[in-house]
Amino acid sequence: VGERRGKGDNMATLARSVLVTGSNRGIGLELVRQLAASPRPPQHIFATCRDASGLRGKVSAWGCLPARGARVRIWDLGSWPLLGVYTVDLPSIRGAMQTVETHLEGQGLNLLINNAGVGSQATLQSVDAQEMLATFAVNVVGPLQVAKVCEFLPLLEKAAKDAGTEGLSCSRAAIINVSSKVGSIGLCLGVLEAPMYPYRASKAAQNMVTRCLAEELRDKGILCAAIHPGWVKTDMGTEQAPMTVERSMQGILEVLGILSQETCGAFLDWEGNRLPW
Repeated sequence: VGERRGKGDNMATLARSVLVTGSNRGIGLELVRQLAASPRPPQHIFATCRDASGLRGKVSAWGCLPARGARVRIWDLGSWPLLGVYTVDLPSIRGAMQTVETHLEGQGLNLLINNAGVGSQATLQSVDAQEMLATFAVNVVGPLQVAKVCEFLPLLEKAAKDAGTEGLSCSRAAIINVSSKVGSIGLCLGVLEAPMYPYRASKAAQNMVTRCLAEELRDKGILCAAIHPGWVKTDMGTEQAPMTVERSMQGILEVLGILSQETCGAFLDWEGNRLPW
């Protein structure tokens, strides 16, 4: 991907404003924590989740925040659970967008990290249409709605336009979709050991969304990429996973700091290695 910077150096220029979905636990929570605790944190960190009560308590317990100068704002997307025939609740996301826009005070949003997602262990024998549709709604439709329909895209476009710099980077404007290499068609890893039909198919579809966004938004100054965080010890990854969420997020933040137009549209892992689609 490029030459790594010294630890913490990428935080100085990563982004002025960051929005992370799915921030109440696991990967999203640790991303917010490390961003807030970095030597030079983003000016604005927007943490969104379905149930903000627990997240507020966790953020309050982070005594480093006032000293670091990071402002973490939490948005409760309690109405995000699926409505009707597997559609995402757009009014709730639009409300979040309006809140973000108000706090940015006329400036754009630099970095959108679509982390919210659901897992599924369904096998060929157990999978049904309802589980497939529900998983696709959250893992594929959700990130696309957040990026486009709910007007976060204009905020990203404004950030790219106002940056006063050329090239693509997370410090200018970027959409990062947290993916998984089990969604790689080229790798097709461990199907017999972990079929996960809904999850695998949804991540493969999410990867196509990322690739399409990258091609369409490149000329507008917005970088798009997919990131595989590794098999991590979270509620979804379980305690059997070999890597801690802290180490994974350290790696991801280092990778985000060195993304450029050469990696726009790429599928990378937490160490910056390219993965096959």
